[in-house]
Amino acid sequence: MSHVLVLVDAADGPIRKPALELLTLARRFGRPAAVIFGAVGGTAVEHLGRFGAATVYVVDDPAVREYLVLPKVDVLAEIAGRLQATGDLAGVLAGAGPEGKEIAARLAIRLGSGIITDAVDVTTDDNGRPVATQSVFAASFIVKSQVTVGAPVIVVKPNAVAPEEAPRTPEVEQVKVTLSDLARAARITSRAVRESSDRPELTDASVVVSGGRGLGGAEAFGLIERLADQLGGAVGASRAAVDAGWYSHSHQVGQTGKTVSPQLYVAAGISGAIQHRAGMQTSKTVVVVNKDPEAPIFELADFGVVGDLHVVLPRLSEEIDRRRS
Repeated sequence: MSHVLVLVDAADGPIRKPALELLTLARRFGRPAAVIFGAVGGTAVEHLGRFGAATVYVVDDPAVREYLVLPKVDVLAEIAGRLQATGDLAGVLAGAGPEGKEIAARLAIRLGSGIITDAVDVTTDDNGRPVATQSVFAASFIVKSQVTVGAPVIVVKPNAVAPEEAPRTPEVEQVKVTLSDLARAARITSRAVRESSDRPELTDASVVVSGGRGLGGAEAFGLIERLADQLGGAVGASRAAVDAGWYSHSHQVGQTGKTVSPQLYVAAGISGAIQHRAGMQTSKTVVVVNKDPEAPIFELADFGVVGDLHVVLPRLSEEIDRRRS
């Protein structure tokens, strides 16, 4: 069975859930081979093996972190090219973050392959070749796409699949890095540590609770935060809310913000403009709280409550506490 390269975004930290999802998807059409950049301990390798990685390529060279994405593209192109030359490359999977998308696009050009972005699932056809499911045109249509030239490069959104264990002991290969002159063209001059939070990353979260203009002010986001914490989820916000200064732009969900695809999306006080819907329509279950029964967001709702969120959300939180006590 041919290899499927999986780009693992670890950044010298723990293996994140999206990487485990990619390994699960990779097993559907090949032997998963994780490519991880940074200092990697035995625990990380064991963790990748627990979810099916047959091979772990470790790129532990400080030079890679000194420059932008091109060094990673160089490394992936070398590994993928080697496998492709022997007919042992079934495809490449990457996460749908900004870096993952750029690396995937550049890699596809290097390999002479087609690329599919923002996939929400990957299955196979009768010949065992990958078929990607996409949500397109602001999530108005669901389409099936397939690469017809070269080894497919597919960029997958978080929460596309539940990670499934398939324990094995992976082979570990240390990869040496030879940077091209082009890869040295843009150097990273500084880094700022992101403020830590007990909440999950917005784009990775399986539960997202978002607030909009209907909250009426920044102080009402306390209701959103309380419910998100009770559900172990992340906090989102509509563009209207962040433009009003009620919450940070880093939490904006929508076409000009972040795209999320959680198992559960709670929209409170959000009208459902197309800009916002484009960023959350692939959510598995959508719960809406809005006092306007004609709000467009109700078109997406699996469950809807027509009412004042300032009354509904506190009662919902109280009921959660009561059932857990």
